[in-house]
Amino acid sequence: MQHLTTTAVNSLFLALILISQCPSALSLHTPQPLLHSATSTLRRKNPLYSSQSPNQQQQQQNGSILSYRTIATLEKNARLPIWPAWNGAFLFLLSLVLPPPTIAKLEDQFGGRVCPIIFPEPMATSPFILLVHHVHSFTSFDPLRIFQKKVILPEGFPSHPHRGFVTLTYCLKGGMVHRDSLGIKQKYGAESRHKGKFAQWLVAGAGILHEEMWDVGQGIVSEQELFQLWVNLPNCYKMTKPTIRLLSDEEENKDEGEGVVITPIVNSECGRIKTIVLVGEYDGNQSDIETASPMSILHVRMKPTTSSSKSSTPCTWTIDLPKSFQTAIIYMRGGSANILSGTGGSKRDEIPAHHTAMLSSSGGTLCMEGHENDGADFLLLAGEPIREMVESRGSMVMTNPMDIETAYRDYEGGMMGRPWDHQLTDDEWNEHIEKFPSAYR
Repeated sequence: MQHLTTTAVNSLFLALILISQCPSALSLHTPQPLLHSATSTLRRKNPLYSSQSPNQQQQQQNGSILSYRTIATLEKNARLPIWPAWNGAFLFLLSLVLPPPTIAKLEDQFGGRVCPIIFPEPMATSPFILLVHHVHSFTSFDPLRIFQKKVILPEGFPSHPHRGFVTLTYCLKGGMVHRDSLGIKQKYGAESRHKGKFAQWLVAGAGILHEEMWDVGQGIVSEQELFQLWVNLPNCYKMTKPTIRLLSDEEENKDEGEGVVITPIVNSECGRIKTIVLVGEYDGNQSDIETASPMSILHVRMKPTTSSSKSSTPCTWTIDLPKSFQTAIIYMRGGSANILSGTGGSKRDEIPAHHTAMLSSSGGTLCMEGHENDGADFLLLAGEPIREMVESRGSMVMTNPMDIETAYRDYEGGMMGRPWDHQLTDDEWNEHIEKFPSAYR
């Protein structure tokens, strides 16, 4: 087998570091029949996925008994210096003398770090494979930036392959410029120039090459922050045709004809909590993103109690998770929050900033109380486990070593197209795509 091209290796260095630390093959629960038998039938059309709300399901399962999700494990993952590395290194030195909440606020302001969160036990975290939190800053007057860009690594991720899973790239600051082997170019992000299109749901399926470069804009300083989540696909979906959807919070984008999905945003009655329904459902509000297995991916922002709002009375965020959602993970982006449990929610367990909490697989109600002064900003990943083997290597996720070998053989044989230089103009890139077409286009 030939080596990957230098361009692909450079672009995959983070993914290779992440995946190489995971066991190469891990067994999940005893296999059960898949939710879907045909690749054209997705979750919204699946009769096994109840149309009842999670609250209705939980009431039927538990009657009047209220059972809580609790913290099973809590950890803080390493935050690595990059873009710019000197900012991240300086934050590390400051972390030796300053408290973690202060460092979290400084990172949010100055950037320079990436946090790869590896989920090493698929039995506990399926269908979620890994989550990466990027916080970066690009400054036009930085004398070391050109050296970093030309010598160390480019500002983004040049063309590289994927097969067998889904990526969700969710921009909170700045944005990305995407080009792929299907001939699709997209710009999306959190700035006004992105016109409300802030995230991308990419089903790699049978295989795709894509390039994701930071959209730094024309300003003096470009702040960048995003989450990238890898979501596994059941084996019967791994060889489907690649598809891409953009998520938007502006209704006028719905008719643009480029696969734009409008994302529901739910505001609480107390006026201090906003829930962004990236995938799945919350409080009767359903995302139009179609998934191959039941799940919800929610971004929750809780303002401090002391901030200006409709009321200074503490308010909590609550969701009733279906019993089948045995996987539930919380990543605290900023602030902190207590998970309430026990009689009347009297027990409080804190999740600090930049910590990941794996929740208990049983219990229906998840109840969160944000920090009085700092509030809370977190992602909730919840879903029904895919009860299959998982084999991951580099940027491919399949069910066995033979399929991984086939994936890389197909990539090196040009089935997914051929990698291109990220410095190509759009016209040159289009010529390249036409010259080396993907078999899955």
